Amino acid sequence: MFDKFHEECAVMGVYGHPEAANMVYLGLYALQHRGQESCGIVSSDGKGLISHRQMGLVADVFREDVIKRLEGSRAIGHNRYSTTGQSHLKNAQPFVVEYSQGPIAISHNGNLVNAEVLRKELEDSGSIFQSTSDTEVIIHLIATSKESTLMGRIVEALSRARGAYSLLFLTLDRMIAARDPMGFRPLVVGRFNSGPNEGAYVVASETCALDLIEATYEREVEPGEIITFSANGMESLKPFPPAPQAKCIFEYVYFSRPDSNLYGHNVYQVRKALGRQLARESAVNADLVTPVPDSGVPAAMGFAEESGIPLEFGLIRNHYVGRTFIEPQQSIRHFGVKIKLNAQREVLQGKRVVVVDDSIVRGTTSRKIIRMLRDAGAKEVHMRISSPATISPCYYGIDTPTRSELIASSSSVEEIRRFIEADTLAYLSREGMYTYFNGQSRGFCDACFSGNYPVHFEDEGHTRQLHLFEAVSR
Repeated sequence: MFDKFHEECAVMGVYGHPEAANMVYLGLYALQHRGQESCGIVSSDGKGLISHRQMGLVADVFREDVIKRLEGSRAIGHNRYSTTGQSHLKNAQPFVVEYSQGPIAISHNGNLVNAEVLRKELEDSGSIFQSTSDTEVIIHLIATSKESTLMGRIVEALSRARGAYSLLFLTLDRMIAARDPMGFRPLVVGRFNSGPNEGAYVVASETCALDLIEATYEREVEPGEIITFSANGMESLKPFPPAPQAKCIFEYVYFSRPDSNLYGHNVYQVRKALGRQLARESAVNADLVTPVPDSGVPAAMGFAEESGIPLEFGLIRNHYVGRTFIEPQQSIRHFGVKIKLNAQREVLQGKRVVVVDDSIVRGTTSRKIIRMLRDAGAKEVHMRISSPATISPCYYGIDTPTRSELIASSSSVEEIRRFIEADTLAYLSREGMYTYFNGQSRGFCDACFSGNYPVHFEDEGHTRQLHLFEAVSR
């Protein structure tokens, strides 16, 4: 899947390693899929915070001379896609601010659903904002807190925040990780258990970042937990009352890298299981199964295994497409898709094809892909989607289109089938999506598929009201 959802953000931090900034750089490289707009690293040498932020990809932003300048044994980093706030350097993270207790840097993955309410309250009290990101709201809440300690300020600030946050803070001598009480976005802790850097800690959005730098996975940062990494080691605090869990199911469907382990399960294995269940629910007579690369590959493998239909790569992806390209003045049909995917006539000619993708959002990309397959000689094209229909936008850190732009919010499956020009179309059922988890949907957020928001706001004139749904039936 591509050009459908915008990726969310990634956070990465290292404490107690002489090459902390370099380790964070490598971790951000592994987490590039979670945000390609801007990136940044802040390091601490105990005397000050050293920062470098820039628009662009990790490998382009962090040259060797930049990494050398980021001295110190602790560092945090961030990859950003603009789920909130405009696409400008001023919104690139980590943010660094000076306040009475010294400098502090912050990296944030997620969205606060009450950010605008809090921003207005802070502005009315005299706060001046430098960015349009809701992450800065957290900074101002910390700065304006009356608590005497930094931890007290962080706890008070986060107690007022509603929505999704996986956070990393960096001071001169500490790194602090925090996750919202409902656990929307992932955050894991790792450690270097051998060699000269034994005992150094790592915090990252996904386990694939730990694998690259050869750190050992320890555990998740638990929902509602705040962990401090300092000279005293790792100290845990759970200052918030327990809340219903709402881990993002779409991390399994699309966002996380398939080689990551998420919420106790391997993403690749979950995606294959989604494909197997999809085949059970929507079998079709066909000659081959082909994925929409890359995120559709594991599900297509599961579909092929369960159905007994051979898997073939009828669509080949160009992995070297930049963020922008010059379109030809003379029209090339389906140019935006064709520059990323090419259909193989030798594989598709005269065949009945099952094409497997992870989701349909607006439907325009799927229609172009199906036309490409038919142009390459496919006799029939049967679309299979390894998740339920996306009917609602996300407010927790994924920049989905508005409800009116989501084709499934106002169209039936048959209407979508006609629009994308498939011979048949089937989605995975919501119940089937949880088969891998023993049918247990409790503990997950699937608002994009169900419209059931664990933390929700509604507009009533100029007033936003927050609602917390216990969601015990989900």
